[in-house]
Amino acid sequence: MRPLILFLAIMGLSSISRAQTAEDSVKNVINKLFEGMKAGNGQMIKETFTDSAILQTIGNGEAGIKIENESLNDFVKQVSKLPKGSADERVTYDVIKIDGPLALVWAPYKFYFNGIFSHCGVDSFQLVKIKGEWKIQYLVDTRRKKGCE
Repeated sequence: MRPLILFLAIMGLSSISRAQTAEDSVKNVINKLFEGMKAGNGQMIKETFTDSAILQTIGNGEAGIKIENESLNDFVKQVSKLPKGSADERVTYDVIKIDGPLALVWAPYKFYFNGIFSHCGVDSFQLVKIKGEWKIQYLVDTRRKKGCE
Protein backbone atom coordinates (compact mmCIF):
# COMPACT_ATOMS: atom_id res chain seq x y z
CA MET A 1 0.00 0.00 0.00
CA ARG A 2 2.81 2.44 0.87
CA PRO A 3 4.52 2.11 -2.53
CA LEU A 4 1.20 2.93 -4.23
CA ILE A 5 0.66 6.03 -2.07
CA LEU A 6 4.25 7.15 -2.67
CA PHE A 7 3.83 6.64 -6.43
CA LEU A 8 0.59 8.67 -6.49
CA ALA A 9 2.17 11.45 -4.44
CA ILE A 10 5.14 11.67 -6.80
CA MET A 11 2.85 11.72 -9.85
CA GLY A 12 0.76 14.49 -8.29
CA LEU A 13 3.82 16.61 -7.55
CA SER A 14 5.23 16.15 -11.05
CA SER A 15 1.97 17.33 -12.62
CA ILE A 16 1.97 20.39 -10.37
CA SER A 17 5.51 21.26 -11.46
CA ARG A 18 4.39 21.10 -15.10
CA ALA A 19 1.39 23.35 -14.49
CA GLN A 20 1.56 26.56 -16.40
CA THR A 21 1.91 29.76 -14.40
CA ALA A 22 -0.01 32.94 -15.25
CA GLU A 23 3.27 34.47 -16.44
CA ASP A 24 3.83 31.51 -18.75
CA SER A 25 0.33 31.97 -20.20
CA VAL A 26 1.02 35.64 -20.89
CA LYS A 27 4.39 34.84 -22.49
CA ASN A 28 2.76 32.17 -24.66
CA VAL A 29 0.40 34.72 -26.22
CA ILE A 30 3.26 37.10 -27.00
CA ASN A 31 5.42 34.27 -28.32
CA LYS A 32 2.50 33.21 -30.54
CA LEU A 33 2.35 36.75 -31.96
CA PHE A 34 6.03 36.62 -32.92
CA GLU A 35 5.74 33.07 -34.27
CA GLY A 36 2.85 34.29 -36.44
CA MET A 37 4.94 37.22 -37.66
CA LYS A 38 7.86 34.97 -38.55
CA ALA A 39 5.52 32.55 -40.36
CA GLY A 40 3.66 35.37 -42.14
CA ASN A 41 0.47 33.88 -40.65
CA GLY A 42 -2.10 36.66 -40.30
CA GLN A 43 -4.70 34.46 -38.64
CA MET A 44 -2.22 33.42 -35.95
CA ILE A 45 -1.33 37.06 -35.32
CA LYS A 46 -4.96 38.16 -35.17
CA GLU A 47 -5.80 35.46 -32.60
CA THR A 48 -3.43 37.06 -30.09
CA PHE A 49 -5.28 40.41 -30.02
CA THR A 50 -8.65 41.64 -28.77
CA ASP A 51 -11.09 42.99 -31.36
CA SER A 52 -10.48 46.55 -30.10
CA ALA A 53 -6.68 46.35 -29.84
CA ILE A 54 -4.56 49.49 -30.15
CA LEU A 55 -1.12 49.38 -31.81
CA GLN A 56 1.27 52.31 -31.62
CA THR A 57 4.93 53.12 -32.28
CA ILE A 58 6.87 55.92 -30.63
CA GLY A 59 9.58 57.41 -32.81
CA ASN A 60 11.38 60.62 -33.58
CA GLY A 61 9.78 63.08 -35.97
CA GLU A 62 10.88 66.47 -37.24
CA ALA A 63 9.14 68.21 -34.33
CA GLY A 64 10.31 65.72 -31.68
CA ILE A 65 8.56 62.61 -30.44
CA LYS A 66 6.03 61.19 -32.87
CA ILE A 67 3.35 58.61 -32.06
CA GLU A 68 2.16 56.52 -34.99
CA ASN A 69 -1.08 54.52 -34.84
CA GLU A 70 -1.64 51.36 -36.85
CA SER A 71 -4.82 49.34 -37.16
CA LEU A 72 -4.65 45.66 -36.33
CA ASN A 73 -6.03 44.79 -39.77
CA ASP A 74 -3.34 46.86 -41.53
CA PHE A 75 -0.63 45.25 -39.40
CA VAL A 76 -1.93 41.76 -40.16
CA LYS A 77 -2.15 42.49 -43.91
CA GLN A 78 1.36 43.94 -43.99
CA VAL A 79 2.96 41.02 -42.15
CA SER A 80 0.97 38.43 -44.13
CA LYS A 81 2.54 39.72 -47.36
CA LEU A 82 6.09 39.16 -46.10
CA PRO A 83 8.00 36.02 -47.10
CA LYS A 84 7.98 33.36 -44.39
CA GLY A 85 10.91 33.72 -42.02
CA SER A 86 11.67 37.33 -42.94
CA ALA A 87 10.17 39.11 -39.87
CA ASP A 88 12.04 37.86 -36.81
CA GLU A 89 11.46 39.78 -33.58
CA ARG A 90 13.39 38.43 -30.61
CA VAL A 91 12.21 39.54 -27.17
CA THR A 92 13.43 39.14 -23.65
CA TYR A 93 10.90 39.38 -20.85
CA ASP A 94 12.09 42.05 -18.45
CA VAL A 95 8.93 42.74 -16.41
CA ILE A 96 5.63 40.90 -16.17
CA LYS A 97 2.97 42.13 -13.76
CA ILE A 98 -0.46 40.51 -13.38
CA ASP A 99 -3.49 41.64 -11.41
CA GLY A 100 -6.50 39.42 -12.03
CA PRO A 101 -7.55 39.90 -15.67
CA LEU A 102 -4.90 42.55 -16.45
CA ALA A 103 -1.26 41.92 -17.38
CA LEU A 104 1.59 44.29 -18.23
CA VAL A 105 4.69 43.14 -20.09
CA TRP A 106 7.88 45.14 -20.70
CA ALA A 107 9.96 43.31 -23.31
CA PRO A 108 13.16 44.66 -24.90
CA TYR A 109 13.57 43.30 -28.43
CA LYS A 110 15.82 43.07 -31.44
CA PHE A 111 14.25 42.88 -34.89
CA TYR A 112 15.83 41.06 -37.81
CA PHE A 113 14.58 41.23 -41.39
CA ASN A 114 15.72 38.44 -43.70
CA GLY A 115 18.32 37.50 -41.09
CA ILE A 116 19.85 40.99 -40.96
CA PHE A 117 19.60 43.17 -37.86
CA SER A 118 17.20 46.06 -38.49
CA HIS A 119 16.47 47.79 -35.18
CA CYS A 120 15.80 47.35 -31.48
CA GLY A 121 13.58 48.86 -28.82
CA VAL A 122 11.04 47.91 -26.21
CA ASP A 123 7.58 46.41 -26.62
CA SER A 124 5.10 47.39 -23.92
CA PHE A 125 2.05 45.14 -23.83
CA GLN A 126 -1.22 45.40 -21.93
CA LEU A 127 -3.13 42.12 -21.97
CA VAL A 128 -6.64 41.30 -20.79
CA LYS A 129 -7.90 37.86 -19.81
CA ILE A 130 -11.16 37.27 -21.66
CA LYS A 131 -13.09 34.02 -21.12
CA GLY A 132 -9.99 32.47 -19.57
CA GLU A 133 -7.68 33.45 -22.43
CA TRP A 134 -5.06 36.23 -22.51
CA LYS A 135 -5.36 38.69 -25.41
CA ILE A 136 -3.26 41.74 -26.30
CA GLN A 137 -5.30 44.94 -25.88
CA TYR A 138 -2.53 47.48 -26.26
CA LEU A 139 0.91 47.32 -27.84
CA VAL A 140 3.22 50.31 -28.00
CA ASP A 141 6.86 50.06 -28.99
CA THR A 142 9.98 52.14 -29.43
CA ARG A 143 12.39 51.72 -32.33
CA ARG A 144 16.02 52.67 -32.67
CA LYS A 145 19.15 51.56 -34.47
CA LYS A 146 21.70 52.67 -31.84
CA GLY A 147 22.21 51.43 -28.30
CA CYS A 148 21.10 47.90 -29.14
CA GLU A 149 23.94 45.96 -27.54
